[in-house]
Amino acid sequence: MFGLPLNLIALIALVGLSAGGVAYALLFNRIEKEKKADRRFDRVKRQETDHSVVRARRDKVSDAARRRKSIQETIDQLEEKSRAKGVGAKKKPPMKQMMKQAGIKTSLVTIHLVSIAIGIVLAVLIYLFQLVPVYLLPGILLAAGFGLPRWYVSWQRGRRIKQFLDRFADALEVIARGVRSGLPLPDCVHLIAAEAPEPVKGEFRRVIERMNVGLSLPEAIAKMPETMPCPEANFFGIVIQIQAQAGGNLSEAIGNLATVLRDRKKMKAKVQALSMEAKASAYIIGSLPIIVAVLIFMISPGYIMPLFTDPTGHMALAVAAVMMAMGIFVMKKMMNFEV
Repeated sequence: MFGLPLNLIALIALVGLSAGGVAYALLFNRIEKEKKADRRFDRVKRQETDHSVVRARRDKVSDAARRRKSIQETIDQLEEKSRAKGVGAKKKPPMKQMMKQAGIKTSLVTIHLVSIAIGIVLAVLIYLFQLVPVYLLPGILLAAGFGLPRWYVSWQRGRRIKQFLDRFADALEVIARGVRSGLPLPDCVHLIAAEAPEPVKGEFRRVIERMNVGLSLPEAIAKMPETMPCPEANFFGIVIQIQAQAGGNLSEAIGNLATVLRDRKKMKAKVQALSMEAKASAYIIGSLPIIVAVLIFMISPGYIMPLFTDPTGHMALAVAAVMMAMGIFVMKKMMNFEV
């Protein structure tokens, strides 16, 4: 090949280039059409992908909107049911219901008999020492007979609610972990009813008893505020009913509720700490007149006895008692904060 003349080599190259040019000219339109088809196919594919992404986003937003609407309707229905039943609305429920909420198993008649006996003993002691006039003794007897039972039941009820709130968040955390690990919710409820301390144990036992008589788990939990009148128990019932009707991540919902309850507890403790100075001042101011009266009676009984023996002294004591009660009531309202 190296022995070929230069003119022949140039001719061969020229013929090759000419053949290539002719072939390119003949195939140019086809190549361009294929490129355009490829570009169009890529564009259509990209548009379809974009449309699918937009459609997926639109469906996701629509599902979220439907879910929010369903949850809102469920909450409205639960609020209507709560208003219809009066759950948590009565600050002073009937005495039997208060005893049930306080966990007192003694009969109402026994409590009234004990209170009347205490009232009679108190009235006799007051009469023997002649601390108040005789015409006030029936009032003291009635106050002791009807006031002491309600006061004791209210105190026991508040004490039980406080104990429940101290342990309720831990119980919810155990339920959330059990559901997250694969246990069914009823099994978690049985676990709390068997292992949790009182009064959480007793409340979840009542839930199981309601389930045994035919109620569903959400309905049984929704009745918990009837025996444990606190917003936290109502929150738990609402969460379970919303999850049962609208679906969702149950373990996450219960875990978030436990976190909220712990935050509420911290806020209450913070408010109590900030108001402790005002409470101490109120205790000192409220007890100061009684302490001064006792000290004066110990030092000079004749100086203070006209308050208990003279009608004018009785009137002064009554006015002082009313003013003290009003002051204590105002201070209590100023120091108590709802969280």
